[in-house]
Amino acid sequence: MALDDMRPIQERCSNCSFCKWIPFDKQQSLRFAVACPSIGYYSWNTNSARGRMQMGRALSAGDIGYTEKAVEIIHSCLSCGACDVSCKICRYNMEPLENNMELKADAVSKGHILPVQAEMMESLKAEKTLIRGAKKADRTAWAKGLGIKDLTKEHADVMFFAGCKYSYDEKLQPLAREAAKLLLDAGTDLGFLAEAEMCCSGRAWQMGFFGEFKAHAENNIALIKKAGVKTIVTPCSDCYHAFKRLYAQLGLDVEVLHIVEFVERLINEGKIKFTKSLDIKVTYHDPCHLGRQGEPYVPWSGKEKKIRNQIHTWDPPRPRYNGAYGIYDAPRNILKAIPGVELVEMERIKEYAWCCGAGGGCSETDKKLSEWTASERITEANTTGADVLVTACPWCKSNLSGACGEDGKSIEVADLLELVRKAM
Repeated sequence: MALDDMRPIQERCSNCSFCKWIPFDKQQSLRFAVACPSIGYYSWNTNSARGRMQMGRALSAGDIGYTEKAVEIIHSCLSCGACDVSCKICRYNMEPLENNMELKADAVSKGHILPVQAEMMESLKAEKTLIRGAKKADRTAWAKGLGIKDLTKEHADVMFFAGCKYSYDEKLQPLAREAAKLLLDAGTDLGFLAEAEMCCSGRAWQMGFFGEFKAHAENNIALIKKAGVKTIVTPCSDCYHAFKRLYAQLGLDVEVLHIVEFVERLINEGKIKFTKSLDIKVTYHDPCHLGRQGEPYVPWSGKEKKIRNQIHTWDPPRPRYNGAYGIYDAPRNILKAIPGVELVEMERIKEYAWCCGAGGGCSETDKKLSEWTASERITEANTTGADVLVTACPWCKSNLSGACGEDGKSIEVADLLELVRKAM
């Protein structure tokens, strides 16, 4: 779609402000009731999905133009989808996240981007990654000596896709090795794209660079189809969302699993066994693109219509992505299976979880918003009394690590696979 095509949805917005909060029946306190980090930080209506509806309509109608401030606001959306979940509690005919994304895409198509975004896209073009300063030649360094099959030369049933963050971040590279080794030790027929691997480009989509995303996605899909794999496994939530939701729309038709799903399967099959007790209290952070945006893509083709020219609907009924069917049980089941681990939950969890602050490229483009968002999550985690904040995404781990809450306290942040390895 295009921004102009969003006009009917923009006009249906009733300005109720539900998009700013987690659903009222899920609120446990006013302190942790906000859903959207952008409105929470800036306290300006245009930073909310409600305000972005009004902005999109005004831009399409030519009532306003792209000012410097407007461009900053448009790109301050973390693309976390919290507004989408809250809106759909009461509304069946609204798509706030889609409007936010089309607003970004319209700005990008007309050249209204941030300087850092230009650098990131240049990196994607030259080095096949959005991580500035990274070199394509270093992408496979994390896998050296593991014996993973090169899918461009031999066949394997399962493709392991580490993703850019695990591949290039020296602090996270050991986790990529551990994840792959975990699967190999369990007897998985594992391969990767080796030198041919490139960014999934999901974060390009999150920033509104739809054309660049599509070009890289189609290249990756061609490589995956040629490799003939049955399953893609990734430890990165952003990559998972890209493959599961976005690539599926472009014709990718293979099983896509986040590694927590695969590990849970291996535990149930008895291929992973725990021998040590960790004796720790943990709380779990749901990554946005594994949780509420981790629902599978459902093909749909239809049109809008009105019953008696009043009640809006779609014919045939349109899939309703409301976050309820994301990946929530697998990571929690793994934690419960590890001896000596006590899981305590934060107030905002599952489809109502608070973003880590790294989404939408904001960890690069809007650092103050990103850091504040991480700080809010640390504050919430500390109220549980947990020793460790566990997550299942490299972007979440990186953005939350080292952040301090409102009282100046931090908390140890761990990848779920770190706990799995320690308990084996």
